[in-house]
Amino acid sequence: MISRRNFLSGLSTLPVTMYPVLAAAQTSSALTMPPLLDATKTGRFQLTAQRGTTAFVDAGTSETWGFNQSYLGPTLRIAAGKTTAAEVQNTLNEPISVHWHGLMVPGDADGGPHQTIAQGETWTPDLAITQPASTAWYHSHVHGSTARQVQNGLAGVLQIDDGRDEERGLPNTYGVDDLTLVLQDRRFDRRGRIDYDLSMPDQMMGFLGDTMVINGQVGRTAVVPRGIVRLRLVNGSNARIYPLSLSDGREMHLIATDNGYLDRPIVLTNLTIAPGERYEVLIDLTDGSDIALVSAPNPNQMMGGMMGIGGTETSFVVLPFSVDSTLPTAKDRMPNDIGGSRPQGDGSGIPERSVTLDMQMGMGMMMRRASNRFSINGDAFDMDTINFEIPRGTVERWKITADMMMHPFHVHGVSFQVLSQGGRSPTAQNTGWKDTVLVDGNAELLVRFDQDASNETPFMYHCHILEHEDGGMMGQFTVG
Repeated sequence: MISRRNFLSGLSTLPVTMYPVLAAAQTSSALTMPPLLDATKTGRFQLTAQRGTTAFVDAGTSETWGFNQSYLGPTLRIAAGKTTAAEVQNTLNEPISVHWHGLMVPGDADGGPHQTIAQGETWTPDLAITQPASTAWYHSHVHGSTARQVQNGLAGVLQIDDGRDEERGLPNTYGVDDLTLVLQDRRFDRRGRIDYDLSMPDQMMGFLGDTMVINGQVGRTAVVPRGIVRLRLVNGSNARIYPLSLSDGREMHLIATDNGYLDRPIVLTNLTIAPGERYEVLIDLTDGSDIALVSAPNPNQMMGGMMGIGGTETSFVVLPFSVDSTLPTAKDRMPNDIGGSRPQGDGSGIPERSVTLDMQMGMGMMMRRASNRFSINGDAFDMDTINFEIPRGTVERWKITADMMMHPFHVHGVSFQVLSQGGRSPTAQNTGWKDTVLVDGNAELLVRFDQDASNETPFMYHCHILEHEDGGMMGQFTVG
């Protein structure tokens, strides 16, 4: 196994920062996974939102929030086909919520903005899981505070498990050959504290950080066995889009999208992941080479080329991988058949619904209140307004339009098929079941509504650039 110093030297043509980054990012510790909270047998789990301190960089510690720990939360593992009892306690001094992003559960268990948990209170939803195995996540979803609360650390990964990964031929040893990777970008001040002081470009474009953080850690290396390694990629950033590839150009084998496994792997050399999206890929490290997961610059621009603070970016290393041949190799070849599915609808004759993601430009935006700087179909989000009422069992064709910049569009309580992107067939990575899709100009979705949601606890649809969501680019609907 070569040293990390030699490895990074070999990657010298790839800048390791998005903007000038703290020198403390150049550490050499091994990346660790979030603690695994396995509820597949017990059928219950408990989360406590709490304060803590986290030393991201050598400059000092930052006050942070987390679930059951100082920053982020444990990886929750729950059983497919069963009901899991959740208990969420809030010890923070402001309301939070916990949205189960990617779960198809009724509105009263969804954890949206209408289901806040006050300081000292406990929320106890039952999560009846009827969907296939997949990687989801959970995060606070208080309107007007989502971006700041997620920035502080109120998020974590959720795995729906059916116990069949071994027969699928997939790596499945948590933290060894099955890696959970929460991708975030953050800024830190000179004292090592999280800096979330939003500029005008931050508010328009969404927050972009200057330091890469994986699982709440900076400057780490993933140490992996010589074999097939599984990456569960979760974009937990507020706004950054990552066009990912491997540093030596080798292939990634896509095995799952937001809501479950594909029928068979899709071979890719590039994978773009937007905020709120999850993808699972396999990488072949049987040759023993040390490589890195790298990202091209954030591709999101407004008309005129505005990219937010820092101007033009460069490519950067997201996470280095170092092969340790002493670790046991569980899988040494790619599976051919995963046993999942891909949607096959064509949308013909399906009722249509238009959704426009609207932005107010320049000073016009800055003069509006923080909660209504953005809108959908001309209306900023209003907690008291139900935008759509949809009968349960309905299938609709949603036409999403976003002219000013790209927006990751998320719908609660559903799994959808991407029919088109930009007037063309969906990209290969979006041919599986999705709940979040990056809209570049326009996209068409085929959506089925099977979960109930009442006027008191409706489902949301919104841009997953969190500053846009907090700024009003969100709507809500009932199903019944």
